[in-house]
Amino acid sequence: MKQAGEAPAADAMASASGTEYRIHSGDQLDIKFFYHPEMNETVTVRPDGRISLQLVNELMVDAVTPRELSHTLTGLYEKQLKMADATVIVRSFSAQRVYVDGEVGHPGVLTLSGNMSLLHALAESGGVKETGRVKDILIVRRGDDGKINVLRADAAHADATDASALRLRPFDVVYVPRSRIGNVNRWVDQYIRKNIPITFGILSNALLP
Repeated sequence: MKQAGEAPAADAMASASGTEYRIHSGDQLDIKFFYHPEMNETVTVRPDGRISLQLVNELMVDAVTPRELSHTLTGLYEKQLKMADATVIVRSFSAQRVYVDGEVGHPGVLTLSGNMSLLHALAESGGVKETGRVKDILIVRRGDDGKINVLRADAAHADATDASALRLRPFDVVYVPRSRIGNVNRWVDQYIRKNIPITFGILSNALLP
């Protein structure tokens, strides 16, 4: 393919995906204050990506890491508490999904289980049709910087046993084209913004700014 405060569960998921875990709607978070245990809370990230906490206004937490949120909360609570060291622990995760579309047998949403590779996702989607370009598959992914990245993958020469080379991440969009896509930026605008089903949830909090 081209191109302090977390719980062990979050660390494990981050290790599996090759990047630090980012919070999503439906995740359950433990907010802990070592020096102020009376302020500890357990909250669930709402569908709009926000949480509500004591002493602070509603906070947008979608797509931030537990480490980043811990730092933000410490800064916010320092205005009202002494030694307001906050720690965010991801207690449970929402269902992580990927979307497979284009020239496959059964386009649609897949639950991302374990270290799912591109080849596994294609197989679960009914395989690539004869009309699909397996050497020019596109993977649309939101990077750690919040920007949308498009990766090109050659599934024809991928090793099915190498789960790391073509491993998918939560909310990836896999697209198998019928012909090579030249202008990727134009394709992203036309396809991502207009064609992916709203029910996938990726439009509101995973890819689009």
